[in-house]
Amino acid sequence: MAEEHAHAVGAKKPNYYLVWLYLLILTIAEVGVAFVSHLPDTWLILILLFLAVWKAALVAMYYMHLKFEPPRLVVMVLAPIPLAILITLTVVMMEIR
Repeated sequence: MAEEHAHAVGAKKPNYYLVWLYLLILTIAEVGVAFVSHLPDTWLILILLFLAVWKAALVAMYYMHLKFEPPRLVVMVLAPIPLAILITLTVVMMEIR
């Protein structure tokens, strides 16, 4: 009975410490990039957005367990992302003008 439960839940657990280490490295990279003043504002914003999206994806996949959910639920969660990207790019483009 215990073997059936272990198989149903999944035999391999995610390494949360390794995910935490990746998040720490990405945070250090974000802080480092934010203090680099010679980058143009547009590049700075795009780099910080890329790092933030990467961190959000790691949190969603591992700490919110989306990696282990059915694909239908993952699609439902990821569907609004193109709209968020479009809105963000629109705001950035308006600021550039």
